[in-house]
Amino acid sequence: MNNPVHISVVIPTFRRVTLLMRVLDAMHSQTYPHQNFEVIVVSDGPDPATEKMISEMIPDFSTTLRLHYYSLPAKSGPAAARNAGWLRSKGELIVFTDDDCIPASNWLAAYQQAYGRHTQGKPVSFTGKVNVPVKQLPTDYEKNISHLSTAEFITANCACTRSALCLVGGFDEAFAAAWREDSDLHFKLLRAGIAINHVSDALVFHPVRKASWGVSIYEQRKSMFNALLFKKHPDLYRKRIADTPVWRYYLIILLTFVSVFSLFLGDKIAFVIAFFSWLSAVGSFVIRRLDGTDKSLKHRLEMVVTSLAIPYLSVYWTLRGAWKYKVFFL
Repeated sequence: MNNPVHISVVIPTFRRVTLLMRVLDAMHSQTYPHQNFEVIVVSDGPDPATEKMISEMIPDFSTTLRLHYYSLPAKSGPAAARNAGWLRSKGELIVFTDDDCIPASNWLAAYQQAYGRHTQGKPVSFTGKVNVPVKQLPTDYEKNISHLSTAEFITANCACTRSALCLVGGFDEAFAAAWREDSDLHFKLLRAGIAINHVSDALVFHPVRKASWGVSIYEQRKSMFNALLFKKHPDLYRKRIADTPVWRYYLIILLTFVSVFSLFLGDKIAFVIAFFSWLSAVGSFVIRRLDGTDKSLKHRLEMVVTSLAIPYLSVYWTLRGAWKYKVFFL
């Protein structure tokens, strides 16, 4: 092994004690020498249960694992929690993961070896591999989470030198939810000319947590932060996130208005054309979401119902984000 460097692992969390215990067990199982890394857990707001668990674990781990706990005074999002963690850290290399992930036992060793191949003190960053185990026919939610395994750069498994984080200003705390804050860091690293190295041996497992019925409806709120990311990095957003707006959603909304006004005006022909065009557009959206997913009746019904709501909610939150962040974004 190369000469060891001190590593700081930052894990944001909030009221997920069972998941946090699992990732801390994975930290305890690292093959990288425990005396050469620290683990910093930051709660995104007051969390008595997590604080109690950590306080009970610290004495047990005191001789085998350097474990620290901090709590934000109010819920501010994972970006703020990560900032609080790395700014309090002592390591030369800051490694990030989430409380719902399980790093492999050689995770830190792989990052240390990759870091050792670079000039010490030079700003550099790394991204590892994320394995999302899903069944052959996943639900729509599981299918969406599985895309993490092909993401370019995500905070579930990445590392940056302290100098790199200082150079780009860490995470933007305006991203107050777990959405696009990692893309923003990614884009800032690219703009600063900081190398992003892929470390395939730095593996993290990301099991898909059980989701409530209709979770895709609640997820639409995150569309607000697409507007913020677009405002900050319009060229990179169009190149790496979405090259065009989701015109399908706008078409569905337009056809809805045409149908309603045609009915109000008594224009039956226009109503029939607009309504069946709307039905075709929504049906196509449903079929697209169902493709290659769970064939159970419960899941199919969920896809039909949520597909009726998603276009309207997505556009609402997108436009609300555009208004909030003062940017023309569709």
